[in-house]
Amino acid sequence: MKPSHQCNAAPGLIEIDGEPAYRWEDRLKGDEFVGSKVRLRVRPWLTVARWPGNIDVATRVCGHLMDNVVRHAKLFPDRTVAIRLICPSRHGELIVEVDDALPDFPGFDEIVSQGPDGYPPVTGLWWVAHAKGRLAWDLLRDDAGAVIGKTVQAVLPPSP
Repeated sequence: MKPSHQCNAAPGLIEIDGEPAYRWEDRLKGDEFVGSKVRLRVRPWLTVARWPGNIDVATRVCGHLMDNVVRHAKLFPDRTVAIRLICPSRHGELIVEVDDALPDFPGFDEIVSQGPDGYPPVTGLWWVAHAKGRLAWDLLRDDAGAVIGKTVQAVLPPSP
């Protein structure tokens, strides 16, 4: 699948080949508390997985991406928001993926073209730039190939 949009030299959504070192996924009720609920679940998972990056920042990125679905995108009919955390290797990047039912990302190009200092602090996406991460999105398709929404992906580096 060819990516729709990308930024910060990200080659589109990163595809995971083989079995990742760690993988965690969940679906949470899409309400005004989704960001805080996901932060409570992500922090212990990243700690137990011993991800070598900044766990506090990664936790905040997850919360903001989930909040953005409720505030700016569209929920799936079951009113939940899906999140995946993937560590392709034990000491590498963390891939955060969030799915929603809106097959567009209004304002994406403006948000990511704010310059090398990152996205404006008024957006939750600022945390991706703060972590020196990359942000991308692509259309989400069902098994038959029909577009059902999008996946937003933040790739966060491990600590040096």
